[in-house]
Amino acid sequence: SRRQTALTLLPLVSLAEAVARWREEGRVAVWLRVPILQSGFAAAAASQGFAFHHAEQGSSTLALWLGEGPSRLPGYASHQLGVAGAVLDESTGKVLVVQDRNRTINAWKFPGGLSNPGEDIGDTAVREVFEETGIKSEFKSILSIRQQHKHPGAFGKSDMYIICRLEPSSFTISFCQQECLRCEWMDLDELARTKHATPITSNVAKLLLYGYREGFEKIDITMREFPAVYTGLFYKLYHRELPESYRNIT
Repeated sequence: SRRQTALTLLPLVSLAEAVARWREEGRVAVWLRVPILQSGFAAAAASQGFAFHHAEQGSSTLALWLGEGPSRLPGYASHQLGVAGAVLDESTGKVLVVQDRNRTINAWKFPGGLSNPGEDIGDTAVREVFEETGIKSEFKSILSIRQQHKHPGAFGKSDMYIICRLEPSSFTISFCQQECLRCEWMDLDELARTKHATPITSNVAKLLLYGYREGFEKIDITMREFPAVYTGLFYKLYHRELPESYRNIT
């Protein structure tokens, strides 16, 4: 929103006066960041109409809507992002799978985990595969995206789970004993047929088998990088690969 105000901590009287002044000036919103060691000020801000917006390790941020009607301030991050890597050895037709150590049902799945802030999807897949299995790999494409709401493992928020196709550059498994119960190279055809895999793993295994037999261009969602409108920044765009005749249209 336009005409927003950000402020540091102020005495309660000064804050009340400031809120009144901002209303007169036609401000639409105020953001207040409270360091964790001064969290008591949040109660004082709440008495002036502020509400929590989000919190990080060292501070919480409150917001006050001063405009007309319901608040139009955007909510904070609402999704958790998990990424897994389907590492396929094309020379043998085997794919890397793990069983989680801390699950009641030991089903086969692709290794993966949560993406770090500022980390690209492919980088997360490569990192998580290496941390869990000791296998080095290279990102090739995105195979699938699952969206799930009210996820118990995401504090009731929404969860995005992306499975990537990776190409291995090492093959000797050295899996993490704390996270994994088992880890092995399994025939892709066997993974696509077994009943001892998670539902999403079974579905993606069949998709991967189709691409392995008929050509990965039929299943791959590839990545291209472009400069963003913000100077010096870039973004990743994921989509099915275009034919060259369309890619070079000007």
